[in-house]
Amino acid sequence: QQAVAETSRTSWCYLLASSYCLCIINIDFPLFRVKSWADAFGGELYSIVTKYSGSLLLQKKYKDVEPTLKIKEVDGLELVKKFSEQMESMLRRKVEAVERLVEAAEDADLNHEYNSSLEFDYYNSLLINEKDENDNYVELGDEFILEPNEHFNNLLVNTTYSDIQLPTNVYNKDPDILNGVYMSEALNPIFVDNFERDPTLTWQYFGSSTGFFRLYPGIKWLPDENGVISFDCRNRGWYIQAATSPKDIVIIVDVSGSMKGLRMTIAKHTIVTILDTLGENDFVNIIAYNDYVHFIEPCFKGILVQADRDNREHFKQLVDELQAKGVGTVNKALTESFKILREFRDAGQGGLCNQAIMLITDGAVEDYEAVFEKYNWPDRKVRVFTYLIGREVTFAPNVKWIACNNKGYYTQISTLADVQENVMEYLHVLSRPMVINHDHDIIWTEAYMDSALFASQAQSLLLMTTVAMPVFSKKNETRSHGILLGVVGSDVPLRELLKLAPRYKLGVHGYAFLNTNNGYILSHPDLRPLYKEGKKLKPKPNYNSVDLSEVEWEDQDEILRTAMINGETGYLSMDVKVPVDKGKRVLFLTNDYFFTDISGTPFSLGVVLSRGHGEYILLGNTSVEEGLHDLLQPDLSLANEWIYCITDIDPDHRKLSQLEAVIRFLTGEEPDLECDEELVQEVLFDAVVTAPMEAYWTTLALNMSLETEAGVEMAFLGTRAGLMRSALYVGSEKLSNRKFLTRKDKESIFTMDHFPLWYRRAAEHPPGSFIYSIVSEDDAGNLSLNTRGEKKKGFSRIASNATWSCCLPLTACLFCFASRVTMYDYQAMCKIPYHHHSGARPLLSPIYAFLAAVKWLISDFLISLTLPVLAPAAAHKHKKHDTLQPCDTEYPVFVYEPAIKETNGLIECGDCQKMFVAQQIASSNLLLLVTDAACDCSIFPPVLLDAKEVKYILLHCDRMRSQKLRRRPDTCHAFHPEVRQENAQDCGGAAELCASLTLLLLPLALLLR
Repeated sequence: QQAVAETSRTSWCYLLASSYCLCIINIDFPLFRVKSWADAFGGELYSIVTKYSGSLLLQKKYKDVEPTLKIKEVDGLELVKKFSEQMESMLRRKVEAVERLVEAAEDADLNHEYNSSLEFDYYNSLLINEKDENDNYVELGDEFILEPNEHFNNLLVNTTYSDIQLPTNVYNKDPDILNGVYMSEALNPIFVDNFERDPTLTWQYFGSSTGFFRLYPGIKWLPDENGVISFDCRNRGWYIQAATSPKDIVIIVDVSGSMKGLRMTIAKHTIVTILDTLGENDFVNIIAYNDYVHFIEPCFKGILVQADRDNREHFKQLVDELQAKGVGTVNKALTESFKILREFRDAGQGGLCNQAIMLITDGAVEDYEAVFEKYNWPDRKVRVFTYLIGREVTFAPNVKWIACNNKGYYTQISTLADVQENVMEYLHVLSRPMVINHDHDIIWTEAYMDSALFASQAQSLLLMTTVAMPVFSKKNETRSHGILLGVVGSDVPLRELLKLAPRYKLGVHGYAFLNTNNGYILSHPDLRPLYKEGKKLKPKPNYNSVDLSEVEWEDQDEILRTAMINGETGYLSMDVKVPVDKGKRVLFLTNDYFFTDISGTPFSLGVVLSRGHGEYILLGNTSVEEGLHDLLQPDLSLANEWIYCITDIDPDHRKLSQLEAVIRFLTGEEPDLECDEELVQEVLFDAVVTAPMEAYWTTLALNMSLETEAGVEMAFLGTRAGLMRSALYVGSEKLSNRKFLTRKDKESIFTMDHFPLWYRRAAEHPPGSFIYSIVSEDDAGNLSLNTRGEKKKGFSRIASNATWSCCLPLTACLFCFASRVTMYDYQAMCKIPYHHHSGARPLLSPIYAFLAAVKWLISDFLISLTLPVLAPAAAHKHKKHDTLQPCDTEYPVFVYEPAIKETNGLIECGDCQKMFVAQQIASSNLLLLVTDAACDCSIFPPVLLDAKEVKYILLHCDRMRSQKLRRRPDTCHAFHPEVRQENAQDCGGAAELCASLTLLLLPLALLLR
């Protein structure tokens, strides 16, 4: 358990300054004198912190109850299996809710007869509760009651009805929309029934293939700052993954001279839109062609790369730099694409399911039939989708013929507004085999933050996963056409899953984590998905493609990663370095990893127990009456993020704190409350044992002498059960750190992710010792010191917390008492200049820098000579474009070596030598440093702890090309065996086209006229 006293900024800073920097002129001082100073100072310090923390009393109380304690050994494998079973059961309930929605939607469609003249009013989420100038509700905007609901992040919602959202570019009274909305009204009672059956359900929804989005509970949807609603359910990851199987895609884009201007802008937007339809189970590459063929990322030449968020964003940056010039020859690009897809298919790489080529061009005049005969016919294993850019229709027959004869789809895109709808057509084609066969695959998405879902300030960024299933038309007359009606889904906040792996069962440093079949982190206490840009928190571009090996980076041989991706159950032990306190400190731990899969999902669960802390649980025997009395003391609190009792299901319980819920459970006031009886029993035991501390601290506070003992501000303790007690020695207005032990300082309290920092650090120090820490710095630059203590497993362990800074640049002394450890951060964000998008360019093209300089001389420099007034604006614009990008960094950490009790030496400082003596202060992590003040050593640079970006140089391409182990989804629907002429009549044209030499040469003849 923890016993701690907090002291003030002023007096303790003075003591620290004295201990660190006793400076004398005469360097001939005896070493034994320094030791006597250290002993005297340490003794006085130990006496003060022992008195005000009450650590000796706490040790005695735990010693007294040791004979009654039972020690239970933790079986890590049994623990992880139990957690996995509970998570599987919870997720299964979400699947059942989605299955009920799918059945209801398909039955409703089966019984609905399409009516092209249907008139039907529905609740439009944008228009609800809106009135016109006559105070009448606008069309589709009737009264829709909205009330705040804690279960839905305190958003204003309607839990009795759903409403409809449509993107701005979809007409809200289109006949297809009206028929779909009318048909899907049948889902309303199912939404409500699902929520009543499982109150832990959050958002439920149906995304229609026509573009509308039915959401339960209903909300008021707000447009963005431009008055536009850009959210389209059809390009969300859950929709696309449920509608299609994994796919390997090569995007071919025409960058010939004819594509200049608006056509190139449309082509770039088309590529970006296609990229947005891909997920981590898909693979992709992009080829640009004109006079010659080139991969827009040279590092990816000849391969496909996983379409994770990292790679997709990288491609988007490179697409933005494409320029049109030269003459287009598509044959070589098609040949290269077919070769890549065949090589990956034969090697068992990629998605091993759908394969497709996306051809984006403004025309095609070559005789490319031979390419298809050689590489794709007669099996047509690769679908070819064609996008004709621009209003010109001369080349339409050629481009359409390519798609229709390769099981693809042809569209013409003449404006930017056409892009979204036309790109979506390829998803309908890929979904046909699954729809025709009526295979309702259940899919789970990677972790994501759907902050875009609600344009509301109340919506906080929240990591979640989605379970989704496709909805098909079961009508006999359309079954062979394979009509996808849409996708049904429900969100699952990952915090709800982690509640099933309670912190108290995992020990001080233990934790649980989840990863996907691709090796990406789903949830992990060290996952940092946000970064700060100015004053705003934003999701990192790669927040949901952080690999397990980038968090558990001590797993050098990826043994843990491989086993978890393969869904194995097992155990692994590793010595690890754990960064804490925002990377400023490191703990050396031996961790035991226990892992297993979660049945019915692509996820695996890992549980980490640290040696010395997670191996045993102490069980005390305390009566409810005795414990309840001590729980009611005003100085006591419980970790409010922990689940002692379930309070988020019953609306009557949601306003209860965890402490209030436990008390009502114990007194029988709330018999319906479900509580963790083992954890409640631990709380009762800790409450009884620590109860005398309140009287002890109160007596001290009443008898304190303001003159002789001023500066001690607070005492507090914490236990493994999440119980905390605290007492103030001064008024709350005089506290030097008012955030400490509050929710504003997450590091100082028990959270779902971790024990308090002071608790974790204290646990790693020898019994009977204190550690000290400078914990904060106020606006005036004043520092405060905290002292902390711990008792664990019935044996005394006193601690405090100490971070200290040597006030002299004595690098030699630092290395005498500390070892330097290099730490790595694979989730860092680094500044990059605007023009430096591709890290491959300077590596692969040494002349690129010269060409860039010439370009600058021709453009920016000459403009600045002729129009000097533009220079400040240009500079400001450049500064604005210096953005942050994901990167890898390394940084040094100095680790205190307690085995070294004393040391001395000389530092060569130019014209003089500085002598120093350093002596460890007993029962603490403090050092007394005595040095010669006459010798100036300012010539030495300071020891910097700044992180530096890791430059991989020649290994850059190897890292980008590397294909880590992954587990493919269990199902694949590439082609339907009964549909031999699939897409022959539905490929973007009314009738099948036949290729002939005359047809192929006709556009060329027209151009030559």
